[in-house]
Amino acid sequence: MPTTDVSELNIIAITLGTFTVVFGLIAFKIKNVWYLGDALPSVLVGIMLGPIAARVLDADRWIDSDLQALVTLGIMRLMIGIQLVIAGYQLPKRYLRFRIREILVCLLPIMTLMWLATTACVLATIPKMRILPALIIAACVTSTDPVLSQAVAKSPFSDKFVARPLREIISAEAGANDGFASPFLMLGISFILQMAKSDGSSQLSSAEVGAALRYWVVEALLYTVALAIAYGAVVGYVGRKVVEYSVSRKWIDSESYLLFPTALGLFVVGTCGAIGTSDLLACFIAGCALNWDGRFHAETKRRHDEVNNCVDVLLSYGGFMFIGVTLPWDQFHQPDITGITWARLIGLGFIVLIFRRIPALLVCCKMMPAVVQNWKEAVFMGYFGPIGVGAIYYLEHTQLMLLSLGMATQDEQDLLLALTPVVYFLAFFSIVVHGLSIPALNAAYTFCGTEPLKEDAEQIRRRSVYVATPTNAIRTEDGRFIAFNRFDRPDDGEDSHVKVNILPRFQRPSYLPRENSTNETLAVHSSLGDSDTGKAGGNRIVRHDSMEGPKGERLV
Repeated sequence: MPTTDVSELNIIAITLGTFTVVFGLIAFKIKNVWYLGDALPSVLVGIMLGPIAARVLDADRWIDSDLQALVTLGIMRLMIGIQLVIAGYQLPKRYLRFRIREILVCLLPIMTLMWLATTACVLATIPKMRILPALIIAACVTSTDPVLSQAVAKSPFSDKFVARPLREIISAEAGANDGFASPFLMLGISFILQMAKSDGSSQLSSAEVGAALRYWVVEALLYTVALAIAYGAVVGYVGRKVVEYSVSRKWIDSESYLLFPTALGLFVVGTCGAIGTSDLLACFIAGCALNWDGRFHAETKRRHDEVNNCVDVLLSYGGFMFIGVTLPWDQFHQPDITGITWARLIGLGFIVLIFRRIPALLVCCKMMPAVVQNWKEAVFMGYFGPIGVGAIYYLEHTQLMLLSLGMATQDEQDLLLALTPVVYFLAFFSIVVHGLSIPALNAAYTFCGTEPLKEDAEQIRRRSVYVATPTNAIRTEDGRFIAFNRFDRPDDGEDSHVKVNILPRFQRPSYLPRENSTNETLAVHSSLGDSDTGKAGGNRIVRHDSMEGPKGERLV
């Protein structure tokens, strides 16, 4: 006889499948019209189905409480690692060498100022908090989230209004600084370790301070950061060479080629976890090395890659829904235990939003004029430095390290009590605020009449008549798209590169409306031609809407 089995696995599969289907049916509206992205809806669904609402999903029923930190850390590692490989290879070729000065500015002075500013914010709002625990909590949320930052840099809103150099540095900074948060975190951890060795004393001698600093240099700077960079570069280089060899012999099929970044991410996460170095930094460096000469990414575009985007989306759905389910609501208001209250956390969220990153960018923007050209771009880059899954990763990593020490010092006890509610709330606050900021900013730009950027036009083949026109793009008369200011740079010599001139209104053909028209008229000078028929391309007029010319010529 048939038997029912309402197991936790089946419930999770039903929930994730239903959300993916329902979200996907209106995904274009959500992302390209409402500009909400993946993270905020996923977290909200996780909250609604979680233990404080519908109780359909409850992590306590799946995972033993002793293992929850370990499982959460594993989910975050896989989610971030794979997406960092994808982010690395989607940057322009040799980007880290080309923008090494700007990257170092982001990783050294800006991150240091962010760390110190966040520490001050924590000390100002969280009671019973001393300097050392505050430094460690601040280190967990210092780096910009690699997943949310990629969503900002590559969002439809950025296609319209954000210059490509700024988008590229946001993406590259988020990939690199998530691994560079380890030295800030380990500096505080090394002193706590030294205190534990000295029977819990909070006063360290000069010899003990020197021992803590030596441990920090060897453990954090050399083993965690330097080894991760070297290992990621070697893995990415070897991966690029073996893929090129396999492609030249025509041994690899398209599916395996396009899945290679995902497989590389899994390999790097596993091996770095085994040897104890930074898997996040190694994944990003491996992705950059994989596309160092630009050939890997160019080939994925020729093969019409949607595989990695789909992997990215599925990881975001599952990861952010998991965060929504596991939010520790009971720890957000404990005035008698930690002194933490909702009012303090909300105040912390706002002052971190204002002071954590924006002042550092305003101070240092003059050091990278090639990517941040004015104070407005500095404020944009400073504001959109979200906190998310990277902070949860460092939270669980820190908890596991501290719990392994056994007897806790007073600093460690203060840290363990405040770490989870503060970091989780800041991540949740950032997901909500930054998730709603893009729609609000788009509405403001639209109200003010700000024109979308019309730079670096690229011609894209339309694969189906049911494919909607991308944001900041127009459809040509032959059924292609002309897209502007895309994150991917048009490769020199590629067939997709087109030159576009915007015709002034008085130069438009007489059969085009001259009054009460908001549609742009573009003259497109294309080197492409018809790739299917081999015909040479020529000049043509393309429009947003459909109309006919004087001789019945169909214009888009």
